[in-house]
Amino acid sequence: MEKLTAASPQAQSTDLVAGNIEQLKALFPELLTEGKDGVAVNVDVLKALVGDASVTDADEKYGLNWHGKRRARQLALTPSTGTLRPCPEDSVDWETTQNLMIEGDNLEVLKLLQKSYAGKVKLIYIDPPYNTGKDFVYPDNFQDNIRNYLELTGQVEGGQKISSNTEASGRFHTDWLNMMYPRLRLAKNLLSDNGLVFISIDSSEATNLRSIMDEVFGSENFIGLLPTVMNLKGNNDAFAFADTHEFTVVYARNRENCVVLPS
Repeated sequence: MEKLTAASPQAQSTDLVAGNIEQLKALFPELLTEGKDGVAVNVDVLKALVGDASVTDADEKYGLNWHGKRRARQLALTPSTGTLRPCPEDSVDWETTQNLMIEGDNLEVLKLLQKSYAGKVKLIYIDPPYNTGKDFVYPDNFQDNIRNYLELTGQVEGGQKISSNTEASGRFHTDWLNMMYPRLRLAKNLLSDNGLVFISIDSSEATNLRSIMDEVFGSENFIGLLPTVMNLKGNNDAFAFADTHEFTVVYARNRENCVVLPS
């Protein structure tokens, strides 16, 4: 016989709020969105669905919006709190090499590269967290990005709270978008006028990635969406679809200046 504790589901009353949310989701899925503290209800959509005449289209516009977007935009403009430190003892052919590898929080590194490499990079490849709810972790406090990097890589233990980004959090897409948006803006600044960016992604965030890339780079600079992995023999879900579909999203800094290969 299983021993009941205060944390056991059997020892707790029914979650009426969760039940209400599930009923709303079943009837009107467009009502639910991701808010500051989790699942939220879009009141304007609710008013429109019940025929409230006070609802207008004055604030409607095309584009992707989410909680924290304004702060994510400002984060790209905030000066870096770190600096690059050379490590000759860990390097090979330090005096003659023409290659450079930088280890650190990618947001901080992108900021530090702006002064010397803005407009000079011809190719950027990004392999971001795929937001599977398992391997994507994020800090609850973004104020110290260097410490965040050291925490995530296990180099220090400062007691910072780090959580898995599960769909049950109510901010599944929001946290991922807030992480990606400032980094993409800084990456664009580094590209030369004929530069390209390649980003690997799976189906979980492919649509959202296209939307923010259209905003940052301009939809006219979209080059293509390339299927890179279509493993139909992989793990199947309830509908017998493999969950191992991956894509590469390609954008140009300025499509008109890119070289066109002969067919």
